[in-house]
Amino acid sequence: MRLGDFSPSTVVAGFVTVLVGFTSSAVIVFQGAAAMGASAEQIGSWMWALGLGMAITCIGLSLRWRTPVVTAWSTPGAALLIGAGASATMPEAIGAFLVSALLMTVAGFSGVFERIMNRIPVAIASGMLAGVLLRFGLDAFVSLKSQFGLVAGMFAVYLAGRRFAPRYAVIGAFAAGIAVAAAQGLIQMQAVRLQWAQPVWTTPQFSLGALVGVAVPLFVVTMASQNVPGVAVIRAAGYSTPISPVLGWIGVVNLLLAPFGAFALNLAAITAAICMGREAHEDPQRRYTAAVSAGVFYLIIGVAGATVAAVFAAFPRELVAGIAGIALLGTIGNGLAQATASERDREPALVTFLVTASGLSLAGIGSAFWGLVAGTFTLAVLRANYNRAS
Repeated sequence: MRLGDFSPSTVVAGFVTVLVGFTSSAVIVFQGAAAMGASAEQIGSWMWALGLGMAITCIGLSLRWRTPVVTAWSTPGAALLIGAGASATMPEAIGAFLVSALLMTVAGFSGVFERIMNRIPVAIASGMLAGVLLRFGLDAFVSLKSQFGLVAGMFAVYLAGRRFAPRYAVIGAFAAGIAVAAAQGLIQMQAVRLQWAQPVWTTPQFSLGALVGVAVPLFVVTMASQNVPGVAVIRAAGYSTPISPVLGWIGVVNLLLAPFGAFALNLAAITAAICMGREAHEDPQRRYTAAVSAGVFYLIIGVAGATVAAVFAAFPRELVAGIAGIALLGTIGNGLAQATASERDREPALVTFLVTASGLSLAGIGSAFWGLVAGTFTLAVLRANYNRAS
C-alpha cells in the first residue's frame, strides 16, 4: 500500500460507505440479536465482532488485490433471525452461524460460486446494479419534501464541485450538509457518550432444528441476496477481483468471529458502489483506498459500537439520504449506460433493472436476486429466438 494512493475523497467515500451501511440497517441487527435472546452485553459483542470482521476483510482483501473489496453484515440474514428467534437458543444460533460460515467458505474456495457468477453478462449485472441503487438516488430528491434547504444546498455544492473540483464534489456536499444541519439545530449530539464494546464468547451448540431453521436459510439468503449482487457490483465496476478466494477468506473470518456474534459477513453491494465510483477517485486503480478507509471506520464501530451508533443517529435522516444519493449518482449513470449499451442485451438488462428496482421479495430473497433471474431468463429466451431467426 502506498500512502500516496489515499486522498480526502477516498477517505470520505469510506466514511460515507460506513455511514450509509450502518444507518440503513443497524437497527435490524439489534432486533435480530434481541430476537435470539441476546443481552445488552451480547448485543455489544455482536457489533464488536461484525465491526472487526468487516474491518479485517475490507482492509486485508483490498490491500491483497489492490481493488476495492467492501464487506458488510447480511441485512436479510439479520431480518431472518428476527423471524427465527423462537426456534433456537443463543448457543444453538451461534452453532448455526458457524455452519453457515463454513458453507460460504466451501462455496468460495471451491470456485463453484464464481463459475456461476462468471456466466452473467455485464449488461445484466449493470442493470441489476442500477436497480439496486435507484432507490438511493430517488430518496435523495424525495428528501427535498421535508428538508428542502438542506438537500438543495448539498446538491448545489455538489454541482459546483463537479464543475470546478470534481474530486472534492462529494466532500463539499457532505460538509455543506453538516453545516446546514448544524445551523438548523438538526444534529442531536446529546445522547453521545464514549462507550467501549466488550467481546462475549458464547459456546456453540448444534441441533437439527437450528441447522434447518437458521443455518441453511441464513446461508442461502446471504449468498442470494448479498453475495450475488456484491459480485455483480464488482464486475459492473470493471474490476477482475478473484471472487473465490475473496469469499473463502470472508467465510474464514466469519468462522473465527461467529462465537462472538458475527452471524453473517458477505460482499457489500450498495455501499461497495460508493467506493467504486468516480466520486471516490478519478483513478480506478486508487479506489481500493476507499475500501481500506471504510475498514478503518468499521474498526472504530467495532471498538466503540454504542458511541458510533449514537453519533450516526445524531445526523438527520435527510442528510444521510442526500449524501448517499449524491455519492451514487455517477455509479447509477454508469450502470444504466452499460446496461443499455448493447442493443442485443438491452431488453434483458432493462427487465433486470425494473425487477430489481421494484423491491420484489419472494421466499425471503430480495429483488436483486430475482432481477438477475428474470433478466437471465429473458436473455436466454431472446437469444434462442435470435439464433433461430439467424
